[in-house]
Amino acid sequence: MSYRYEEQSTPPEAQRVTDVAVTTHQHLFEVDPRLMQRWVLQQEFPNWDSLRIMNSRHDHLEWMHRHFAYSVVAGSELLADVEAGGDTDTTTTGGPT
Repeated sequence: MSYRYEEQSTPPEAQRVTDVAVTTHQHLFEVDPRLMQRWVLQQEFPNWDSLRIMNSRHDHLEWMHRHFAYSVVAGSELLADVEAGGDTDTTTTGGPT
């Protein structure tokens, strides 16, 4: 097994998705690094590590929900509530504070 630095550390050409988001690998979206350079030191990740992080995001989210969420609310429910002018204060749901 060999490690090819250029092959492993140079992501594919970024494709602009919106004015603030880019994608490099399929289904991998990120804030355009140029917008963050002023505040955040940019780190280079090997391609395999970026893909590993992306592919494990659902496992991580499930773990967070199991350990910290009293309830899980879909974004569409929140948007519908906001559009209806309802109360979006989630601190009164009876969950841990």
